[in-house]
Amino acid sequence: MNRLRIRFKREEEIKFISHLDLTRVWQRVFRRAGVEMAYSDGFTPHPRLSLAAPLALGVTSSCELMDVYTVKAIAGHSLACMVSDQLPTGLEIDQVCSVPLESPTLQSQLRFAEYMVQVVAAEADVIKQSIDSLMSKDSLPWGHRRDVGMKSYDLRPLINSLCLETAKDMAVMLRMKLRCDSNGAGRPEQVILALGLGTPLSIQRTRLFLQS
Repeated sequence: MNRLRIRFKREEEIKFISHLDLTRVWQRVFRRAGVEMAYSDGFTPHPRLSLAAPLALGVTSSCELMDVYTVKAIAGHSLACMVSDQLPTGLEIDQVCSVPLESPTLQSQLRFAEYMVQVVAAEADVIKQSIDSLMSKDSLPWGHRRDVGMKSYDLRPLINSLCLETAKDMAVMLRMKLRCDSNGAGRPEQVILALGLGTPLSIQRTRLFLQS
């Protein structure tokens, strides 16, 4: 069995498909490309393919990571060539490399995710003051409504860093590094709300940080 790690982009054309649907897209891509995927054991075997972290609907990414297990050994560049013609518009492979079978799972290695978020804002100085105020807090009690009800948590420990990247033409770009592990995951839109800003114009995930 062989394990390969794929870094890929999820662009505008497919930013509204769900995490589960994206997984299914990749499974179809590999089948059509003739890549023989390895399957899990048990009563309901499924292809051994896992993404590092779900990406919210409407969010693009230039840094997604996925591990796929194949029955036979395949070089990274060979797999990229095999699947390139099968990829839908909006999905693009950047890099493929081999990973030892015994290495920890992607999910267990993930620690942080970095995002670039564009929002409408008139005064850059006001944004900077809001950022300084938020980052100076020891805690930030927060509530997020889900289908099962309201979930309460502390938003502040989920924000590792936050800064104003650029400001131009009534729009600002914020860079934020948010925790993303088994103990909690920060959401860019919640950070924007905490700053008192409106709906983001765009959100892009730009980097995933793995434990070395």
